[in-house]
Amino acid sequence: MSLSESERARYARHLALAEVGAAGQEKLKAARVLVVGAGGLGSPAALYLAAAGCGTLGLLDCDPVELSNLQRQILFDTGTLGRSKAVAGRERLMALNPEIRVVAHELELSAANVLEIIAAYDLVLDGSDRLATRYVVNDACVLSGRALVSAAVHRFEGQLFTYLPGRGPCYRCLFPHAEDGVVANCAQAGVLGVLPGVLGTLQATEALKLITGSGEPLLGRLLTYDALAMRFRELRARRRSDCAVCGDNPSITKPKDATPMSRSGAPESVRRLSVADLATLLRAAPEAPPPLIDVREVHEFDAGHLAGSVNIPLGTLPQRLHELSGRGAPVFICRSGGRSMAACQMALAANIASPANLEGGMLAWAAQIDPSVRVV
Repeated sequence: MSLSESERARYARHLALAEVGAAGQEKLKAARVLVVGAGGLGSPAALYLAAAGCGTLGLLDCDPVELSNLQRQILFDTGTLGRSKAVAGRERLMALNPEIRVVAHELELSAANVLEIIAAYDLVLDGSDRLATRYVVNDACVLSGRALVSAAVHRFEGQLFTYLPGRGPCYRCLFPHAEDGVVANCAQAGVLGVLPGVLGTLQATEALKLITGSGEPLLGRLLTYDALAMRFRELRARRRSDCAVCGDNPSITKPKDATPMSRSGAPESVRRLSVADLATLLRAAPEAPPPLIDVREVHEFDAGHLAGSVNIPLGTLPQRLHELSGRGAPVFICRSGGRSMAACQMALAANIASPANLEGGMLAWAAQIDPSVRVV
């Protein structure tokens, strides 16, 4: 698929890169990428993929643009309020680069339609804000042999993960549990406006690398980003032979929707604790506190922690979850709430009942309960 003169002018900076060049740009022109979710993550990812010359872009979202979206969803502006994100996003991307094809999927993704939709694409970027959708997308990509770049954000932290068929673990290998509601969405927990921009841009970076064959993909590594500390970390992961979808004897042979919710709309096995809730709980039962599991790194824990808490860094948690069996429902703690959310998912996968996440983490504890605690 050769490049036109206008395309050579548009992508001149790519053509100057030996790792991309004309061959790589032609691969981009032939690429078919689906962006699931046109929100905080999907906005920068789609914009950069369009600018880079990704030949076919699918933009999937069923929601209208709301005023609260504009704090972080840079694909839209005030003039698009009330309009379909998929349709308005398509117009914006086409205005940026009329030489590509953009398909608007104005619908809600589910187990019933996911395989049909992704069949038209080679690569999927998942920026959805519902845990249930992440699992549906992951399972569909595994079952149909599609590459996947998945990202998520929570308050001040984000995570990124890449799956390639037959070359490493899938998202369910890291987080086998599929109940929705484990991770609060942006409306419930809040999110720093620029945070999705960082993770969405990283998603686009991974996509460009995968399409052009440049660099090393993020395989077998969960990348986490803490905006407050300006720090990236990696959690190594391996394919699980007992994974329900990519394991040796998979029990998931077609996509399925998440476990039904309780009447309250939240999984009955998950608790969210504010720092005020935890302080009250500790005062009420000082002789029998719940297990407090701090999943920060050792140096963070040593700088300051809650009395009685045990330090199990997130990277070592999968191998040490057996230590929590029979000790009661644990409360997971980190710096601002992102890593502890991941710990809750791991605990659920290990059949540990009712894990709790300390919302806001040690930063919230220091700000609202005990200013003497040092948080690094």
